Amino acid sequence: MVEFGLVRHALLARLAAGQVSRDEVCDAHPELLRAARNFGRGTGERCPVCHGPELVEVTYVFGPRLPAGGACPSTRAELARFERREEPVQCYAVEVCGGCAFHHLARRWPAGGRTRRPMRGRA
Repeated sequence: MVEFGLVRHALLARLAAGQVSRDEVCDAHPELLRAARNFGRGTGERCPVCHGPELVEVTYVFGPRLPAGGACPSTRAELARFERREEPVQCYAVEVCGGCAFHHLARRWPAGGRTRRPMRGRA
């Protein structure tokens, strides 16, 4: 698993220093905002930019036999099914603020790719 917390910290420091504008970090795509409203899970953390609503986390899964735009599991159980697939998949967790449209990639991890063991017959 790759965590992007240091990148997030550096981005917010650049925002505070005026090196990047709020418009540059609060530009979530409308589909990401829709996914956040419908499938997002609360993080327990307020938005670090607008200090308004709680950030939500949206997970996307990309891999073989999935739509080109990936799948967006709405529950942890559904995500676990993707992670147990025989085909390898890539999972991405994105933090999103529904108030100001701040978004940031939080984590990325490979999953799936497990082959099933052949069942042994009875002797």
